Amino acid sequence: MNPLTFTLKTSLQQRLDLSALTPSTLQDKSLSDINALELPYGNRLLRVDAVFDVVGDDAQQIIFNADCNKLDHIGAGLTGGTIEIQGSVGAYLGRDMRQGTIKVFGNTDVYAAAGMRGGEIFIQGNAGDFLGAARASERQGMRGGRVIVTGNAGHRVGDQLRRGIIVIEGDAGDYCASRMIAGTIAVFGQAGRYLGYGMQRGTVVLSRPPAHLPATFNDCGKHELLFLRLLGKSLQYPNCRIPSTLFSAPVQRFAGDLATIGKGEILVAG
Repeated sequence: MNPLTFTLKTSLQQRLDLSALTPSTLQDKSLSDINALELPYGNRLLRVDAVFDVVGDDAQQIIFNADCNKLDHIGAGLTGGTIEIQGSVGAYLGRDMRQGTIKVFGNTDVYAAAGMRGGEIFIQGNAGDFLGAARASERQGMRGGRVIVTGNAGHRVGDQLRRGIIVIEGDAGDYCASRMIAGTIAVFGQAGRYLGYGMQRGTVVLSRPPAHLPATFNDCGKHELLFLRLLGKSLQYPNCRIPSTLFSAPVQRFAGDLATIGKGEILVAG
């Protein structure tokens, strides 16, 4: 069987909602049925075959050959299978996904992994603002699973993160881990200003001191934490560039945000 492959064949002027193109919704559908599906495009609908050339027959392996930041909601509600994207994509990648794997060989726009509950997302590029964060009117962000970003991430990474792991090999923008409820965020580049603003619980691991830390974090001194070795093992993934020694050295621990319940921690290597 060959992966079900969607190749973008036209330029887009409006945003296109691809939430209907997941393994569970396409399973047992013929190519003619898939081509006839209608996708929200601005204030109207477009057939799949008006946008993509579609080949293949294995809906459990979906490939998008597309480099367009107007392709939104890819992998929304994913419950299994794999989605691979060759190129950059738009907003809400992996929204509310439960299981499965999404791989992006490019950049993503805002709100990737919003509402994610399980599975894995690998972004071989940069992620936009609000990675794993709560959407407007929601009280919780990402609630499970794992997100790996090999490049940089924008502002508000993990805003109101409830559960799960976010790993950023590059830099993170301002307000990383803001209002964080629980979970783990690891940043191995430079974290921006106001790190952990309003943080309640959870753990942030840094390879270098942040650009700014709110005064409401308490310096608890240096510690050698055995659980970090277990955490280091859980963070490993194919082609991981994170040095394993990072999790065996003593860390500087900061507790906060003391303006809230103050049960979060920021661990700075070195």
